[in-house]
Amino acid sequence: MTQVTTLAQPTIQAGAPIIAAKHITKSFDLPHSNKLHVLQDISFTLGEGEIVALLGKSGSGKSTLLRILAGLIPPSSGEVIYQGKPLTGPNPDVAMVFQSFALLPWLTVIDNVEIGLEAQQVARIERTKRALAAIDLIGLDGFESAYPRELSGGMRQRVGLARALVVRPAALFMDEPFSALDVLTAENLRNEIIELWMEHKFPAKSILIVTHNIEEAVYLADRIIILGSNPGVFRAEFKNAMPHWRDRKSVEFTDMVDKVYQIMTNPEADVDELLARYNQAVASGQHSDDQIAAPRDSLTTAGDGRRDSTQALLVHTPQQAQGLRLPQAKVGGMAGLIELIDEQGGKADIFDLAKRLNFEVDDLLPITDALDLLDFAEVQQGDITLLDEGKAFANAGIQERKVLFRAQALARVPLIDSIYRSLQMKGNKKLSADFFLDILDQRFSSAEARRQLETATEWGRYAELFEYDAASDTLYIPQNGG
Repeated sequence: MTQVTTLAQPTIQAGAPIIAAKHITKSFDLPHSNKLHVLQDISFTLGEGEIVALLGKSGSGKSTLLRILAGLIPPSSGEVIYQGKPLTGPNPDVAMVFQSFALLPWLTVIDNVEIGLEAQQVARIERTKRALAAIDLIGLDGFESAYPRELSGGMRQRVGLARALVVRPAALFMDEPFSALDVLTAENLRNEIIELWMEHKFPAKSILIVTHNIEEAVYLADRIIILGSNPGVFRAEFKNAMPHWRDRKSVEFTDMVDKVYQIMTNPEADVDELLARYNQAVASGQHSDDQIAAPRDSLTTAGDGRRDSTQALLVHTPQQAQGLRLPQAKVGGMAGLIELIDEQGGKADIFDLAKRLNFEVDDLLPITDALDLLDFAEVQQGDITLLDEGKAFANAGIQERKVLFRAQALARVPLIDSIYRSLQMKGNKKLSADFFLDILDQRFSSAEARRQLETATEWGRYAELFEYDAASDTLYIPQNGG
């Protein structure tokens, strides 16, 4: 259609650099002259003709890096190079698609799509023509006059995509664009993007997508960059040579997904050695998990000193605080996973579990991290294995489980131990949540401090160590127990 061709870029020569990041480090100021380190020494280049995925768990700084590359926030050190010059403000040749649809509810579909062109002072006739072409391109013909409230989630995200593409960006940045959609809608939109890309109808020269979904990264990306967490560090980068369309059931696809899981679930592993062993095993046709061994996460090593309960809340640096960060996992999820692993003989492959439960990596890994933290299980080589306490928990009754959880929480989680000890010292056994938040705010951002306290509170309440009164925002030990 003529409308489509007004948006499409000419066939591009793959490999020409668009944006280069050089030694990007980012920290945010916290109270009392402390800093929260989010990114540490990240370097890479985004080239024309490629789809690149930034993959990592929560806390890896993926979204922060995306915004730095777009020029929306400055790095603390390092620089972003665009067209041979340091980027000092918003990049006019980058468009963003966000996880939230970010539409203006009082504007129609076409008005929302046109808004970027209006900001560029494009003439009205031209911007309407281009907006209609973008709406047609992403399959929203007939909804030009609809308001966002009339659209489904998938259709609203299409409007966001059209709004980004209508400005004909050199690079399209996508920040977990499918995570708010149902599985089928997300899959449909991914396929349509790949179809446009393969047919050279995609108006952008490259795509950079932030995701925590490993299968999504392997399905879409030509190159995958894996970031470590707290702070975000460059862990691995490799090319995905599988041609589109990619078959999720193929050996090549499942092998690559497994390789990424191996890296992401072995945070202390030597990545070069891990990949070398993996590639050698695949080449020899003898691939097995046992051939890709890696050291256990240092946080689970006995005697490392960082989980000594006497250290609770006495952490003096953000780096130490990050080492004590509680995974955002619910007790119910932990209990359910323990039962599932126990039914499988006490050991399970994390990737297989995720597929069986239809979970994404950020859904499952916080739960496995929590079981590892509490010494109910250990994570090694992409597998999770129940330890003695985990096996006992799986076969215990309701009250016995609380006793086991209480013992492990006090012994292995400094924040919970500190809250319990602090409450015990008070005559009325009560303390405002603000007391603990003021301390945590010195080590974490305000939002993260609240999340940490909420997680500790849920765990502590399950263990019957203390209670929480929402009306007064107070933690307390009941006078008739504890």
